[in-house]
Amino acid sequence: MAANNDTAMVEFILQGFSENLQLQGTLFALFLFLYLSALVGNSLILMAICLNPTLHTPMYFFLSNLAIVDIVCTSTVLPKVLENLLVKGSTISYGGCLTQIFFMTWVLGAELLLLAVMAYDRYMAICQPLHYHTLMSRPLCALLAGSVWAVSGINISVHTGLMARLKFCSSNHIPHFLCEIPTLLLLACSPTNLNNIMTILSDVFFAVVNFLLTMLSYTFIIASILRIRSAEGKRRAFSTCSSHLLVVCMYYSTVIYTYFLPGSSSSMENGKVVTLMYTAVSPTLNPLIYTLRNRDVKVALRRVFPTFSK
Repeated sequence: MAANNDTAMVEFILQGFSENLQLQGTLFALFLFLYLSALVGNSLILMAICLNPTLHTPMYFFLSNLAIVDIVCTSTVLPKVLENLLVKGSTISYGGCLTQIFFMTWVLGAELLLLAVMAYDRYMAICQPLHYHTLMSRPLCALLAGSVWAVSGINISVHTGLMARLKFCSSNHIPHFLCEIPTLLLLACSPTNLNNIMTILSDVFFAVVNFLLTMLSYTFIIASILRIRSAEGKRRAFSTCSSHLLVVCMYYSTVIYTYFLPGSSSSMENGKVVTLMYTAVSPTLNPLIYTLRNRDVKVALRRVFPTFSK
């Protein structure tokens, strides 16, 4: 409901995708398929890595963290999207909106950091192969993964605290299918200068800095691959990082589009599609990207489910 200056906002109204009932049914089936596929695919990745000692290496340790990120991301966003398609005028409570912002932004930030860490891992494996197992020790990997979750958690805790202090005293209609920091800031009637500054700083660190570090790692990786004399050696080296590079390009292109373009009404509809790409499509495709080109994971899955090998 709408609120005045002396009344706290109780709930927000989320905008649906379409008023066409037939199209809503199609979208519901599509998003349900994406959600279940993401849950099953990433759960299988986790099972394969946890139950197979041969996959207890840094690369697969970070991949298991990525699978957890994807599961949390889709579970934070898609259930509400499915409800929105079933119930006309879907609403979300003020507390539910902040909770959705907290968990979604937490895992999105963690994924950006994790992609940079995974690029560093591939750099060490290809450019420093003789010292790889010494340099990428288990304590270091645990420290890197813990830092990914902790840094992203601290970041979103600051943002959530800043969001909680804002007043929403005019419209409670969110022109989106989920709660996001940029769209919610447009509805605030109290000053958002500090929120905007912190958002820009976070964007620069999580998107720009991590993207540059990731690309720097791949610059050294590609240069090292080109120095390999045999064609087979080049193919094997590139195959170990091509899947990760594809995920990086797909993910960064959508996140940068969403958080760096102004939240104008003209870009809002395109923004919905782009948001779906990194909250639903990307988590669904990640398990496929990492398994279709990865023989070790395929073998591990066959061991977990022997019927796959028949």
